[in-house]
Amino acid sequence: MDTTTNDAGGPDTSGTLDEALERLHASGPEREGWLSNHAPMAVEALVRHGQAAAVHRWLDGYSDKLEDMPRPDSPLTDEDWRTALGDPGRLADWTHYFTRQMTERPWRDVLALWWPRLLPGISGAATHPVIRTGHAVRALLVDGGETEARRAELAHALGYWAARHSTLPDDLEPLPGAASATDGYESVPLIAEQSGGIRERLGRITALPRRPRTTAAGTQNGSGTHGPEQARADLAEIVRVATHRYATHAHGEPVMLVHAATAPNAVLRVLPALPRELWAASADAAWAASAAVTAVYAPRQARPVASGGGLAPQEIFARAAAHGDEHAIKFADTALDVAARQGGEDPQAVAAALRATELIQPGT
Repeated sequence: MDTTTNDAGGPDTSGTLDEALERLHASGPEREGWLSNHAPMAVEALVRHGQAAAVHRWLDGYSDKLEDMPRPDSPLTDEDWRTALGDPGRLADWTHYFTRQMTERPWRDVLALWWPRLLPGISGAATHPVIRTGHAVRALLVDGGETEARRAELAHALGYWAARHSTLPDDLEPLPGAASATDGYESVPLIAEQSGGIRERLGRITALPRRPRTTAAGTQNGSGTHGPEQARADLAEIVRVATHRYATHAHGEPVMLVHAATAPNAVLRVLPALPRELWAASADAAWAASAAVTAVYAPRQARPVASGGGLAPQEIFARAAAHGDEHAIKFADTALDVAARQGGEDPQAVAAALRATELIQPGT
């Protein structure tokens, strides 16, 4: 039974999330050859934030954006997977491979093994595979969350990531890391030619700064500035600043700039399920993905926006759900995470979520 946390008032026991995931697993992760299927991510966010009653109606409206799972080519094995990494023609093969893995081993063991293998390709498919993985892991981590449908969802997410695995240019110049996430984003060099799709744009990046450092974690447990707690603190601050920046920079590209916040937040959601020795590399990769999205889509000038003060974060999510667009829903979900880490109130995060509903075309 579905016991995903319902932020509007205790656990959800409707079974809606598992029903929705089972409904979606006949579909592939993409349509038209490259556009991502956002439905599994959006329905997990909807259920989590008290909108379970709207899920199947939302899926009905999204159904024209779904395509059947591609036909498999040939089975993958533990010995030959490297030859298929990054091959979108093997989407079904990868999904079947991870589905088998989830039946043979605990899902945390599968994740710990594959996370460092997939992490270098975090920017593949415009970061959607890692975002889908973050939603899947969050659903598994709640009390009673280890259901067959949710393990299958993690298999679909990891399979998508493996098939679309794509690294940033090998010759990127590593620039010094800033002393804060705010300064880190300001130091990201924007590409001169902002045209074409994200794959073409990412190929034009020549330099990115290293992960910015915070002092929030201090040196507890001897972690210093390079330990796992510092990595988690850095990542939380990266997500906070990326979410805030959306409010003032989303006019550059309101849909694609959502991912500058949702991709690192997905990694932050996965950290509790990973061995701590993987946290620092995870934070580095999450920052690189967010900085890359910023480099290729951010405008050169910020625009002031009205404060989101006076509106509760849950009210903002309800507005995003009514708006209906999958990006607005997922961004509001991240904004609520940011607000929760700030004690439940964050007017700038609320303003950013409002901005998404203003700039992104409503869903059907």
